[in-house]
Amino acid sequence: MDVIYAQLIIKGLKKITDVPEVVKADTKKELERLGYSEILED
Repeated sequence: MDVIYAQLIIKGLKKITDVPEVVKADTKKELERLGYSEILED
């Protein structure tokens, strides 16, 4: 699920605040892995 949420965030369909707490940490790691750490700074 973290990969799916990361892709939705990259496409602008979701925000990190929309991600359930259960997968939020993994989603943040996935965004960092993909080179989108600037999204997390918002």
